[in-house]
Amino acid sequence: MTSQESDSPTYDYLIVGCGLFGATFARLATDAGKRCLMVDRRSHIGGNCYTEKLEGINVHRYGAHIFHTSNKTVWAFVNRFAEFNNYINSPKAISGDKLYSLPFNMNTFYELWQTRTPAEARQKIASQRFSGEPTNLEEQALSLVGKDIYETLIRDYTRKQWGKHPRELPAFIIKRLPLRFTYDNNYFSDRYQGIPIGGYTALFEAMLEGIEVRLNVDYFTQRTPLERLAHKVVYTGCIDQYFDYALGRLEYRSLEFDNAVVETDNVQGNAVINYCDMREPFTRIIEHKHFEGSSSPVTVITREYPRPCSGDAIPYYPVNDPRNQELYRRYHDLSQGTENVIFGGRLSEYKYMDMHVVIESAMNRFRSESRQASA
Repeated sequence: MTSQESDSPTYDYLIVGCGLFGATFARLATDAGKRCLMVDRRSHIGGNCYTEKLEGINVHRYGAHIFHTSNKTVWAFVNRFAEFNNYINSPKAISGDKLYSLPFNMNTFYELWQTRTPAEARQKIASQRFSGEPTNLEEQALSLVGKDIYETLIRDYTRKQWGKHPRELPAFIIKRLPLRFTYDNNYFSDRYQGIPIGGYTALFEAMLEGIEVRLNVDYFTQRTPLERLAHKVVYTGCIDQYFDYALGRLEYRSLEFDNAVVETDNVQGNAVINYCDMREPFTRIIEHKHFEGSSSPVTVITREYPRPCSGDAIPYYPVNDPRNQELYRRYHDLSQGTENVIFGGRLSEYKYMDMHVVIESAMNRFRSESRQASA
């Protein structure tokens, strides 16, 4: 073996991050005969989709993840690795001393106003709408859903989520607030929906079968030796961190989770209940057993607290104000000039994406990569 041969990369792709984008890309590349090495600084696969057993219940460690899509290709892909149950997301909301249905539908309108017909509900909403040109998130929400829905179910929840009053937030954060004039509590309108039976971790284990994974590996402390191992890098982390924050830091909101085992079989009767006023500092309580119908004699709940993203906090939600959007655009321009690196996923693209959108994005990126390789 010559020196040049011994120094040649062992892998086609070094994939940084074992979340949905990285795992999807790795599976597709491996199926196409490519050699992949995946690394993640965490001690587990699955990224924020990770589930762990607690008292026999699959707990969503990083918040509720409900899979939904209308894309047949994406649905067929995830069903290669797990069977999905028929869970339907029908969250509830508490505001004041009352319980409300979500999403905003005829049940919600009856709970607010005792309206019984779509015509009555439409008239009530129209009479409360803000009629001017919205200059902030509050006015935008008022123009979409009117005063009662905004003040009861949106205003304080938004204050907790973003750490600012809606009057301090730009209008474009909310582009639409769907109003459904039917008695249907299904939060999503996609054709396919459910939770993988056995949890998301089992799905990822099946997806990554036969692929080399190294956990507890910090890409940034071992960057040079790791990159020598592969022809290309698939990077799914924060795009500003990749460039060592050369242009400044992008802003995120984070979350803190408080788990508790409760010695009863059922606390709230629903998987997700939002807390929409300021009496409680958390935004929602998740009761995990309702995702899969566990028969455990105890239950596990998680209170979810929005937090500023600083230090070692996990970035969840990009702050899509004009400053951050312009900063991301500049980082994106830098990434376009970076050879042999593929940037993908929520953190690299600085946008919130549902799970099915991340998978579709990874599929599209791999197809594009394959076309370029064969050109």
